[in-house]
Amino acid sequence: MSKAKTVFICQQCAYEAPKWAGQCPSCEAWNSLVETVHREGSAAAGRTAPARGTVMQARKLQDIPPGDLLRIPVRIGELHRVLGGGLVPGSAVLLSGDPGIGKSTLLLQFAIALACAERPVLYVSGEESAAQIRLRASRLGLDPQELYVLAEVDLDAIQDAVAQVRPGLVIIDSIQTLVSAELSGVPGSIGQVRACASQLVATAKQTGVTLFMVGHVTKEGAVAGPKTLEHMVDTVLALAGDQHHNYRILRATKNRFGSTNEVGIFAMQERGLVEVTNPSAAFLAEREPSPGSAIAVPLEGSRPLLVEVQALVTYSPLAVPRRMANGVDQSRLHMLIAVLTKRAGLRLADQDVYVNVVGGLELDEPAVDLAVCLAIASSVVDVALPGDLVAIGEVGLAGELRSVFKLDERVLEATRRGFNRVLVSRTSKPTQLGADNLDLLRAESVRQAIRLALGKPPRKDREDGPEGAQERVHTGAEEAASPRLQA
Repeated sequence: MSKAKTVFICQQCAYEAPKWAGQCPSCEAWNSLVETVHREGSAAAGRTAPARGTVMQARKLQDIPPGDLLRIPVRIGELHRVLGGGLVPGSAVLLSGDPGIGKSTLLLQFAIALACAERPVLYVSGEESAAQIRLRASRLGLDPQELYVLAEVDLDAIQDAVAQVRPGLVIIDSIQTLVSAELSGVPGSIGQVRACASQLVATAKQTGVTLFMVGHVTKEGAVAGPKTLEHMVDTVLALAGDQHHNYRILRATKNRFGSTNEVGIFAMQERGLVEVTNPSAAFLAEREPSPGSAIAVPLEGSRPLLVEVQALVTYSPLAVPRRMANGVDQSRLHMLIAVLTKRAGLRLADQDVYVNVVGGLELDEPAVDLAVCLAIASSVVDVALPGDLVAIGEVGLAGELRSVFKLDERVLEATRRGFNRVLVSRTSKPTQLGADNLDLLRAESVRQAIRLALGKPPRKDREDGPEGAQERVHTGAEEAASPRLQA
């Protein structure tokens, strides 16, 4: 079999070059030439014009009968939720994530749970041998019955195995390890990744096999290079989490057959990734009310969660105090500190501020602003917030509190977990309070919210030095004249 002719095509201007160059001669873009198979008679290199007798005829959409393809249920509930209700036959799914986050573990559990006599599963690994996969399955306590394993990187051999086994699901771990004989590039290059993925996706569409591909994330944060695969597949899943914590969050950043608002939460344990059916209880399992601790109710997808936000404010001997955030956007923290200084009277110019979200979660929505502010204020005055209080609200630059999206669901989740006091914006109008004994606290500003949450504690102006001396307590009259507070 003669080797196909390849050319290098610029991804910016479609210029064709016979060999690779660092800069495109036409548009002068750097590193844009990608090796592509050139086929005669095609409108563009790498795209074959169909034969005249096989051209599909256009049809009216109303004349096409509704598809009778039923989704394949997934026995892993969190994955079933993120996929939008199960697998769609003939679809292509890309699972991305950092190395070591648990992608292979999740897919092996998924493959063994789905495999059956009527629908075998083919697991193709280019990184492990068949014996290593069997050892990992035994370590996880899995019993593979109808799971076929192939340790191969050659694309032609993989397609022959698909034709021989006729599986209902094919898992490629990972797409960066595959090699197409038509290209001369090394495994993992942009040309190889795109060519192999394109042929596998075409095979899945033609045969109705569901395709799962693993795509590693590069140091720049891109999937399999500069996002070359995301437009080729139907669904893109991202598995994220901190390797130092046992929680993993599965999100769908693209889904043609379902919503992208759902998330799945797993816990990494000795038996692999275990579903977390009650994430709020898991995140608050070790919580004890203490100064600097507040409860926020963020939305992960469409599901509200209760998480603990911790803050530590202490005197800084440095000319520029530290502002450290773990789980909260650093720029957002700087903005909230400025609002607390200007609008709430907290003098934080010579204080180090540390904020941490327990459990390793990344909170990026404005609804957690109020909880962060309350945690900081609680640490400043060294007074613990009530143990049954949750804070839900966005903080504006003028110090005002704003309503948030899906407040009813957040309030209901808080009441289910035993939190009877909810602090929200005065403009918020929850229609379902969730419990008769719910105490709904409303505040117009972050300053008022702090005083409601802390029970109007005495205002302190501490002239802190390195040894923290000379503390005096303001009265109410002094507060009106000197509202600024130094911790």
